[in-house]
Amino acid sequence: MFGTTLLAAGTSGAVLIELGAVLLVLAVLGRLAARADLPSIPLYLVAGLLLGEGSAIPLDASTEFIRIGADLGVVLLLLLLGLEYQPEELTAGLRANWKAGLVDLLSSFTPGYLAGVILGWSQPAAVLLGGITYISSSGIIAKLLGDLDRLGNRETPVILSILVIEDIVMAVFLPLTGVLLVGASPLEGGLSIAVALLVVALAFVIALKWSRPLSRVLHSRSPELLLLTVLGLTLLVAGLAEEVQVSAAVGAFLLGVMLSGQIAERGRELLLPIRDVFGGLFFVFFGLQIDPGTLAPALVPALVLAVLTAATKSGTGWWAAKRAGIGVPGRKRAAVSLIPRGEFSIVIAGVGMAAGVEPDLGPTAASYVLTLAIVGSLAMRFVHGRGRGSKRPAIARSAP
Repeated sequence: MFGTTLLAAGTSGAVLIELGAVLLVLAVLGRLAARADLPSIPLYLVAGLLLGEGSAIPLDASTEFIRIGADLGVVLLLLLLGLEYQPEELTAGLRANWKAGLVDLLSSFTPGYLAGVILGWSQPAAVLLGGITYISSSGIIAKLLGDLDRLGNRETPVILSILVIEDIVMAVFLPLTGVLLVGASPLEGGLSIAVALLVVALAFVIALKWSRPLSRVLHSRSPELLLLTVLGLTLLVAGLAEEVQVSAAVGAFLLGVMLSGQIAERGRELLLPIRDVFGGLFFVFFGLQIDPGTLAPALVPALVLAVLTAATKSGTGWWAAKRAGIGVPGRKRAAVSLIPRGEFSIVIAGVGMAAGVEPDLGPTAASYVLTLAIVGSLAMRFVHGRGRGSKRPAIARSAP
């Protein structure tokens, strides 16, 4: 018994040492990213690659804890994204920009899907690759819009409306891929998609009609009680969403949309540091699952896809801004602002890796996200100035 206690203590010590080292590495990389005016996501992915399979310094004892932290990280990432949006603003943005959202879906999903087919991947893997190339990084884009003082620009509401449409598409896409991955019958697949659509519709009805009363009931002046309430409700909703095949991430996003007013403002302030910590673990965990030696073969298709989909995203942003009556400088900014990929692309790749649908999916996604997160961020920083804005659009009060 004494020997067992010593063994448990040794294991616990190893977990703490490894976790401490990982968090310190993330802190150093975050500082480097800030100095270089780059998003931290690519560097966190690189950290995971260096610490994962086939690396000289693999993590063993703390992998399970990091996995749980990664699950929490993606839930918090999407919760805070949802908290950025008011229901009325969402519906107005969707009405004005649904055509641009449709063009975005067709032009950016198709190259990824066709690439998967050409590479000889299975249908589920090809669909997942299409999703990876389709979804832009709301987190990176919103953060850079705030950092570059572009939240008041005329093109910004157009950009954010397209991002919201993408997030809503994910609420249907993820359950659909779940059906494909388990090989369900057409009836089971139809039921799963119907449930997903019903949940999304219900969430929007609640958001539009009862958002303020719900927020008043949940609000507390005590930071401790407010944090416990929002975090507990988020995990509960995310878990229930996962049970009905809607995805925990989408469930967290929809909950964020439902909350408004003071609880949304204070919730962002309280949860932001927690999100950044566990969000970092999420990207590290994804990198941990990939052998760096598998990246080289995946680099060529990833770069080809990066060029193609950067072009399709830019075209969509330019066209959407032109439809809104925005001048050429604003169109340029809108065009490059949709290029970065990040959190949701990694979420989709993680689903495929967990199901084991295609060994090359993870390395291809990692190379693709690394490329466009860096290139897109640099393009946003250096394209044609920052423009002029009279006020910050209501749809984006603070960047995650």
